Amino acid sequence: MKDLKYLKLLSEQFPNVPAVSTEIINLKAILNLPKSTEHFLTDLHGEAEAFKYMLKTASGVIEYKIDQIFEDKLTDTEKRELATLIFYPKSKMKELDERGGIPPEWYKEALDYMVQISQEVSSIYTRSKVRKALPEKFAYIIEELLHIREGEPNKKDYKAKILTTIIEVGQAREFIIALSELIQTFAVDKLHIIGDIFDRGPTPDVIMDFLKKHHNVDVQWGNHDILWMGAALGQQALIATALRIALRYGNLEFLEEGYGINMRPLARFAMNHYQNLDEEIYQPRLINRELDENEIKIMSQMHKAIAVIQFKLEGQLIKKRPEFEMNEALYLEKIDYQKGVLNLAGKKYQLTDQKLPTISPEAPYRLSEWEEEVIEQLSYSFKNNDKLQEDVRFLYNNGSMYKKYNGNLLFHGCVPLAENGNFSEVKVEGEKYSGKKLMDFFDDIIRRSYSKQEADAEFKDWLWYLWRGELSPLFGKDRMTTFLRYFTDAEEDDLYQENMNPYYQARENEYICKKILAEFGLDPETGHIINGHTPVAEKKGESPVKGNGRLLVIDGGISAAYHEKTGIAGYTLTYSNTKMRLISHQPFISKKNALHKDSRDTISAAEVLKFEQPQKIADTDIGEKLNEDVEYLMQLLEAYKDGIIKEKYN
Repeated sequence: MKDLKYLKLLSEQFPNVPAVSTEIINLKAILNLPKSTEHFLTDLHGEAEAFKYMLKTASGVIEYKIDQIFEDKLTDTEKRELATLIFYPKSKMKELDERGGIPPEWYKEALDYMVQISQEVSSIYTRSKVRKALPEKFAYIIEELLHIREGEPNKKDYKAKILTTIIEVGQAREFIIALSELIQTFAVDKLHIIGDIFDRGPTPDVIMDFLKKHHNVDVQWGNHDILWMGAALGQQALIATALRIALRYGNLEFLEEGYGINMRPLARFAMNHYQNLDEEIYQPRLINRELDENEIKIMSQMHKAIAVIQFKLEGQLIKKRPEFEMNEALYLEKIDYQKGVLNLAGKKYQLTDQKLPTISPEAPYRLSEWEEEVIEQLSYSFKNNDKLQEDVRFLYNNGSMYKKYNGNLLFHGCVPLAENGNFSEVKVEGEKYSGKKLMDFFDDIIRRSYSKQEADAEFKDWLWYLWRGELSPLFGKDRMTTFLRYFTDAEEDDLYQENMNPYYQARENEYICKKILAEFGLDPETGHIINGHTPVAEKKGESPVKGNGRLLVIDGGISAAYHEKTGIAGYTLTYSNTKMRLISHQPFISKKNALHKDSRDTISAAEVLKFEQPQKIADTDIGEKLNEDVEYLMQLLEAYKDGIIKEKYN
């Protein structure tokens, strides 16, 4: 008998033949349920309103279900109205109230439709799982309604009476809200965020609030997430970078109100040392909003102040960690401060901004006394911010460098490759890391940076490397030319060129995609790589499907900053028991606009893959674990029958 010790432990949970038999029956039945739907999003970049809409709509899954259920029963306009009610129940009913009130007949019809949708989306789950998700105050009634099938004659009057009584006792509104939340929960069982929650957009903190409440979510870290994770741990170069990007896009509000970070020390310093600022480069890039002149002036001053601090801190780090091999970026020591010229690779570039009062030519990377004070105060504010620390803890606990899930490989950026298609090597203290081993090495470094944050700065330095290092799987470029874009205005484009890792060209090749899948222990014939990080320029004809369908890039530019480049407002992916669907989104304008749309033109979907046979739980990772459980339970059943383990009855 195998694993007798384990079987004895298992017998404490299932103490006799009836108990273990019941569990075997239960698990074998579950294995034959349909696979639940997965929802993939990436590169959210602080666009909370667009993110919430994608989540509420399940990227078209709910509308798809409405089409299936009410194909010939409702017009397209009626279907759209029903969908909007599910997405925004409070706002929709308020709007109807303002139009002249809601009659009981409307409530009864809406409730009936929503019960039918609830039945459909919950039908692939066990009763136990459905019961746990029901709102406590309506649990019994909803459970009853979910198990009355359409056209069932014996319970037709029973169902009708439940619905009319809900209206009579004044609970129709609350019931509709509860059903809408239930539909949104069951439409998608698993949510995957493939990196870059932070930066550019105005409300990453709101996105984090939604993710923390989600019933089943994982995150594959992006470089912008690592930036904020490192900043929260007090890595000063990352703090300066995070603030510079926020100021660049005029996003002070989420810093001060969303996270309560005290920006006054930086504001005071900037106004004292950068009073006469006329360079446009420091003015915030405002997208779909406006600031007054005084706000723009102060924000521009703060922007320049923190940019200079960032470049100094980065120079210190490059000198401290020669193994990062980033000496090319030691720009401050390559400046002739008297002539205002940057000497780079035998060429001279006139500085566009020569007013650098806090830089000492003799020691350009040394922070001034005032800069030291500012960055220390900002570090304290980041490290002692309860909201930020809670969000970062969530990212550490629910995130990873990559994830293998149901035969697919999920990661944000790349698996670094050399030009010849081999995995690039990173050498650390005599040990070489490449491919999966490199991703595991960085995953370990990130976790140790959090667990040992007070003990050792070495791990936090690696977080900075992951943000912008040449062989960082999250960055995927040979260099970052931010300094050059701020301080030069050269005609030749190659000065600002950031060359992508060879991975980004190689992923067009099916052989390379299969090689990567095999490296991570996945079936190269059936698995897919699901990627973010690089916005797909759809309007230029670029396809998000690479490697003959083996790789899907689902970054279509949710961030408003990318809409012009991509021509769309993001991709999402859904993976149900029958198909994979890639959804292309148009810009989300506002909730008000969504409420009043007459047509359903916000998304378009394309089937990436359709399965010959619908997938069951038995075909998933959970199914593999359940089959293992069944095997052990069968052994326990055999042990009871053979008398090896004695049954217990109360």
